Amino acid sequence: MPDTLTKLAYQTFQQGKQAFGYTHKTLMGRLREVVSPVNPGSKSEMPASTLAILKQRLDELTETDWQDAVAGVYPKSLLFDNPWDDFLKYYPVVVLDTPSVWDRSKNKQYQDFDTDISTEGYPDYYLQNFHHQTDGYLGEMSAHLYDLQVELLFNGSADPMRRRILAPLKRHIDNLPGMPKVLDVACGTGRTLKMIRDALPQTSLHGVDLSPTYLRKANELLSKEPGTLPQLIRTNAEALPYLDGYFEATVSVFLFHELPADVRQAVINECYRVTKSGGVFIICDSIQKLDTPEFEPMMENFPNVFHEPYYRHYSTDDMTARLESAGFSHVDVSNHFMSKYWVAKKVLIDY
Repeated sequence: MPDTLTKLAYQTFQQGKQAFGYTHKTLMGRLREVVSPVNPGSKSEMPASTLAILKQRLDELTETDWQDAVAGVYPKSLLFDNPWDDFLKYYPVVVLDTPSVWDRSKNKQYQDFDTDISTEGYPDYYLQNFHHQTDGYLGEMSAHLYDLQVELLFNGSADPMRRRILAPLKRHIDNLPGMPKVLDVACGTGRTLKMIRDALPQTSLHGVDLSPTYLRKANELLSKEPGTLPQLIRTNAEALPYLDGYFEATVSVFLFHELPADVRQAVINECYRVTKSGGVFIICDSIQKLDTPEFEPMMENFPNVFHEPYYRHYSTDDMTARLESAGFSHVDVSNHFMSKYWVAKKVLIDY
């Protein structure tokens, strides 16, 4: 298919996801006003000017995503990757589960887990119903619904935001011999690992996460297509089970806004330790008030609408200073739509 037609198909694909996400949230919002209304003033409305900026940045994200594919950062087929089987199977479940999410939110049930789920051995900060989702990150259904819920939240832009880590990762990996090792910290359902495998098949991939159910979902996703399976380990990122300097690159997507400040630093320190001298650490996470003040009303709404107990501190946290205090240097920072990126280097040491 000529590039012009492929680009048109991709734009149409993204616009369809955006429209579906917007429609879903609008309908659910109106239904909630009837079934489980929130207190007036619990969230502020965004001005039209902010919505216009939001739309512009979403269009810019889509264009950047396309240009990276044209440049060969990843195959164009990745632009159309979508877990359609999960969508068709689990979207009705998302809708049916929504009233329980509203109820949990209204009653401030932030640590509500099914009696069949063992919470023993997990740190307290992790035992939260993040996003008010049923069973937090420990339930089987939570793992099945997560990717769909995030796509709906971001109007179909979650994967394009995740893919922004691939260009700096590829620039680093392409200069290395052999089969470089890459670690995804808090790999969740494996979406990012799948993208890295598609874009950089010559890498040896590893993933860690605290949730056994999300790791099972990751293994299911990564087993659906040909390719070497990443090594997945259930562990706390505060104490990674790897030797010093084991990985040529380390990445983390949408993790740090869900960590308390001290844990945030501890995980960064561990990522520095396991990254090889001369290696790179790439973070994708939420935008911050520091550099996107026009989105401040949205960032104020976010922890109100969702249960994100550590988000407010994260939104003003100096992540560059944290990276540098761990030992990283040459930290490049950028923003794409609702995400922020840090590309930090571990200085090459000559012995």
